[in-house]
Amino acid sequence: MRKLNLSVLVLAASLAAAAMPTLAADGAALYAQKTCNACHGADAKTPIMPTYPKIAGQNEQYLAAQMKDIKSGARANGQTAAMKPIMAMVSDEEIAAIAAWLATQ
Repeated sequence: MRKLNLSVLVLAASLAAAAMPTLAADGAALYAQKTCNACHGADAKTPIMPTYPKIAGQNEQYLAAQMKDIKSGARANGQTAAMKPIMAMVSDEEIAAIAAWLATQ
């Protein structure tokens, strides 16, 4: 039984690791598709306005939390009002993919 549990754990970890590049690749496409690049720049490092954040290379969990907070209305500062209608069109799975990609930039 112990060997079976260990085998299942190793298999699950392998599958999760294999999914990470796909998630990040999807995030790159979603970043463009959801028009994030319109304000934050194609590379997420050159926003169109100096007051917009450079989001490339930020912590993945932080990015996902910020996007979810904007979507839910829990965050209501800065440019949140402009982002709220955009985030309404982004699913939690898409948020995770975008955040994973941004964290690698």
